[in-house]
Amino acid sequence: MKSGYKVFWTKNAIKELERTFEYIALSFSEKELINLSLEIEKVINIIAINPQIFPVSDIKYIRRAVILRLNTLYYRIIDDRVEILSFFSNRKNPENRKLEDNK
Repeated sequence: MKSGYKVFWTKNAIKELERTFEYIALSFSEKELINLSLEIEKVINIIAINPQIFPVSDIKYIRRAVILRLNTLYYRIIDDRVEILSFFSNRKNPENRKLEDNK
């Protein structure tokens, strides 16, 4: 990371990311997995440098960063750290998002 912001993933976000990777591994090629991984890394680096760059979501104090149109990363800023709350598939119903604090 290139700044003072530390980025942490909640258990929920890690589970969602794992499910996404499993789906892509079964349904697509390794190239898509690599592209997604690189895009996630790029967005996380941007968030670490300037977490305010992405817009606030429809939920107060939670920001969202769209990853390759198909996924959205939801996060919040707490002092000098960023918590990734969800790696949500945009194909799902937004009412099913889990954004509570579940480290």
